[in-house]
Amino acid sequence: MRKLKIDWNQAWKNARTDKARRSKDSAYWDKRAPSFARHTKESDYAADFMRVLSPSPLWSVLDVGCAAGTLAIPLARVVRSITALDISDPMLNILREHCREEGISNITPLKLSWEEDWEAAGIGMHNVAIASRSLVVDDLKDALEKLNSHAREKVIVSSLVADGPFDRRIFEALGRELDRGPDYIYVYNLLNQMGIFADVTFVLNGSGGKVFGDIEDAVNGHRWMVDKMTNEEEERLRNYLAKHLIKSGDGWTLSYRNTVRWAVIWWSR
Repeated sequence: MRKLKIDWNQAWKNARTDKARRSKDSAYWDKRAPSFARHTKESDYAADFMRVLSPSPLWSVLDVGCAAGTLAIPLARVVRSITALDISDPMLNILREHCREEGISNITPLKLSWEEDWEAAGIGMHNVAIASRSLVVDDLKDALEKLNSHAREKVIVSSLVADGPFDRRIFEALGRELDRGPDYIYVYNLLNQMGIFADVTFVLNGSGGKVFGDIEDAVNGHRWMVDKMTNEEEERLRNYLAKHLIKSGDGWTLSYRNTVRWAVIWWSR
């Protein structure tokens, strides 16, 4: 029997086309920048990623999809220089403000997307290229080749596993399906198909434990999960949260934790 060969880049494209939830553009990230920056400060994800990365003080790093500096800020303290790319001006402005507050001068923030011409923008070679939770692209192979072509020593990316940070129980309560689209296994298998034999490990983050001031604060804290939430869906979300919020100090938190896994994938050049 002839073995079926899967084109993993095409499979990625098909899965992204079929996914129920649309990809977010720069306007979405512009709006979410402040809350996203606050949330990442409370998470141990950056520390977990840094342990896998094991940075060298001699490195120049290309950070693609840097957001408000989730990794760029801690990396700046231990590497030589960082070129930080993102599509959101507010994200980059928060990064610049962090740099001013902390006296960091070795980060160069640039507004640049995956699809733009990096060569024309002057993005040269770096020791290491990273893409942390930012492989939100239609052409995965092109993105991986781009990272590979700008790294002398190492490339490291992270991708969601299964539902990632999304709470399936909330979608069920709203009567919506949750299709997160392609996850890390597409990335890993495509790399293998490209002749790149990568290592992979998983980092765990317990989603939950966040304390909300009241029910409205909790509703607002979960809006980012749901595209174009209707008034009826908002009421369902409010009812769901009212059933699952428990007292925590001066506020309220969910009665359960949603374990979030991220796959960290890396390879040497």
